[in-house]
Amino acid sequence: MIRKEKLIWMDGQMVEWDDAKVHVLSHTLHYGYGAFEGIRSYKHDDGRSAVFRLPEHVDRLFQSSHLLELGLPFSREEVNSACVGTLAANGLAAGYIRPLVYLGQGEVGVYPGDEPDIHLAIATWKWGAYLGAEALKAGIRVKVSSYTKFHVNSVLIKGKVVGHYVNSVLAKMEAKREGYSEGILLDHQGYVAEGSGENLFIVRGKTILTPDDASTILGGITRDSVITLATDMGYDLEKTRLTRNDLYTADEVFFTGTAAEITPIREIDRRTVGEGRPGPVALDLQRAFFDVVAGRNRAYDHWMTYYSVDDDALTASTVTATAS
Repeated sequence: MIRKEKLIWMDGQMVEWDDAKVHVLSHTLHYGYGAFEGIRSYKHDDGRSAVFRLPEHVDRLFQSSHLLELGLPFSREEVNSACVGTLAANGLAAGYIRPLVYLGQGEVGVYPGDEPDIHLAIATWKWGAYLGAEALKAGIRVKVSSYTKFHVNSVLIKGKVVGHYVNSVLAKMEAKREGYSEGILLDHQGYVAEGSGENLFIVRGKTILTPDDASTILGGITRDSVITLATDMGYDLEKTRLTRNDLYTADEVFFTGTAAEITPIREIDRRTVGEGRPGPVALDLQRAFFDVVAGRNRAYDHWMTYYSVDDDALTASTVTATAS
């Protein structure tokens, strides 16, 4: 359960947490027609706070909204400022950020209307390791889900869309009921897609492999960061189709995501992965990733949006970030 904070940003105004309410007839509540993001900020070792790859996350929020034909009533700059402003307003030197684009009360039917009532809310809270701190150290047990990832023409798979996650919820519930931490979804052709909320990598020998960009996966920003780090560190990396056989016979398997960060997988469908513990490549990338987000490696400072938590609670010092 998330920890209640003080304020939530709603359509340009800071609202008390308990007063941040949406009508029961919200179109998004009924049909899942909306978009969202998950973003993290970290406290650096030097005491400063920074949001990790904020502009890229906001760009994806706008892309998701564009795919749904929802024109956001705010600019990217306004959304960037609102994200860091909400962290600061809640006194969070490190935290999780959840922007949500949703439709308000209007048409109670599938068609949202010619001029849908579009809203944006941004909540922030403290959130630790998504799959547990021990998962980062020891790895997790996962299963291949009986649920299939959407066909590319079923939904707009590259959007981070609210309703898409019913698929993920079902896969996650199934995995948890059967004693696993997470599920892996295959696509309609039987190839590996992703976890319920994570991208996936495997290691074979000295090569890191991940499903290609044309597959039915969300274009993960942590995935992109890991690809960049791995390449910069000298690893061979290949984007390709992967099968269940590849999962079972891999030397290492690991998840990446804003929430999951870099989480090793030690077992899939009761089959031990590698030595049954986090492998050297996953641990190497995990160390490199946490060095970046903790500010110990300044080579990737362009991924940071710095902000300060002070008495005014709304100041943000932004470092220009560029897509990698």
